[in-house]
Amino acid sequence: MTTARYLSLAVPVLAVLAAARLGRDRATRGAALLAFVAAAIGVAALNELARPAGWYAFAPVDGAFRGVPVDLWLGWAALWGPLPVLLRRVLPLPVALGLLLWVDVVAMPALAPLVRLGPYWLVGEAVGLLGVALPAQLLGRLGADRRHLRLRAVLQAVLFAALLLWFVPTVAFEFGDGSWARLTGLPGSWLLVLAQVALLLATPALAAVREFATRGGGTPYPWDPPPRLVTTGPYAYLANPMQCSAVALLLLTAAAAGSLALAGAAVAAAAFGAAVAGPHERHDLARRHGGPWREYRRRVRDWWPRRRPYVAGAPAVLWLDDGCGPCAATWRFLARRDPVGLTVVPATAHHRVLWRAEYAGGDGHRERGVAAVARALEHLGPGWALVGWTLRLPGVTWFAQLVTDAMIAAPHLASPRGAGCPTPSSVCSTAPSPRSGSTASPGSRPAPSPPPPG
Repeated sequence: MTTARYLSLAVPVLAVLAAARLGRDRATRGAALLAFVAAAIGVAALNELARPAGWYAFAPVDGAFRGVPVDLWLGWAALWGPLPVLLRRVLPLPVALGLLLWVDVVAMPALAPLVRLGPYWLVGEAVGLLGVALPAQLLGRLGADRRHLRLRAVLQAVLFAALLLWFVPTVAFEFGDGSWARLTGLPGSWLLVLAQVALLLATPALAAVREFATRGGGTPYPWDPPPRLVTTGPYAYLANPMQCSAVALLLLTAAAAGSLALAGAAVAAAAFGAAVAGPHERHDLARRHGGPWREYRRRVRDWWPRRRPYVAGAPAVLWLDDGCGPCAATWRFLARRDPVGLTVVPATAHHRVLWRAEYAGGDGHRERGVAAVARALEHLGPGWALVGWTLRLPGVTWFAQLVTDAMIAAPHLASPRGAGCPTPSSVCSTAPSPRSGSTASPGSRPAPSPPPPG
């Protein structure tokens, strides 16, 4: 078994080192590393399913993590992660997955008695290829070739969530104190509250990932960064929203599971971010963005949010129908709180006909409907900004827009002030008429007007 363990690690690692000569650029190697992390976490999770399902098991040996020999685990991750990514020019994805299946079908029985196969081990193999190898390959290949930005941002968010919320706590519980049993044994009401608090703590990080993709054109991964400087969204208040959310989530999990080891991991993560990752990131961003980055860092702190948002460049504009009761109330709500870097103007002044509120950032980024109002909340302060980020979570925006259209104000043409807006019941039976143009110049920015009376 010792020879089998050595070969299980040595052969994939040597193959990765040889393939690395084909992909020497920074993007490819960074993507291969990300694929390795994804495969390693995926293989560990797959083993948690394989044991109760009876797909396969491993002989009890020294140097194992939760029953998986570490050398076999790392070799498996190298084979399913970085190797096909580095060879992607000669191995299309379907071919790569087919070869991985063939290698495992041959190697798994040959590794007996180290590997003990159950009667349905091929089912586990299929689950592993589709649930572990395929996502790892998508992460690596899309990142190396800079394709499908939104998809790779979503995949990275899922990977980092698995790392933070499952893998790191599992390692802390395995080698320290605390347990998943203590966490899952809490009453259902406590688990519901815990999940809600966790979502609240994760919201700035999720909003930051989205901001990187939509306004920066990149992802949180250091080897796939946004080419444009991002100072909007959570970054208008805090320079490290993702790190702050990560540390807060680890501390919450540590408290719920009663784990000092996990609390120590959270402190270590904060220290690593401040002392190691932080200086490297600042040097890289100063080199790429120069003066704007240095000005931003003079105004925005790493770990303590600003009371008012940092705004650089042209102000954003929110178009609202001042003749509609709910829209006018929203206008007055924003005006009373003195938004920073935001101008609210009548929807009738827009260069085209609007059916819903519209937001345009100084960089040209646009949102409509509930998402537009959520964006406007980011200009008020950290508390209201958090409400706006929550409203823009996947699925939440759709639901909020549905409720708004059905119960508050249905989509309608902007009306003159005082004319009122149609109620949802009065417009639900008639479809909106086609949009028509306006005589205003498309490039002109409407002048601000005072809040509607009332």
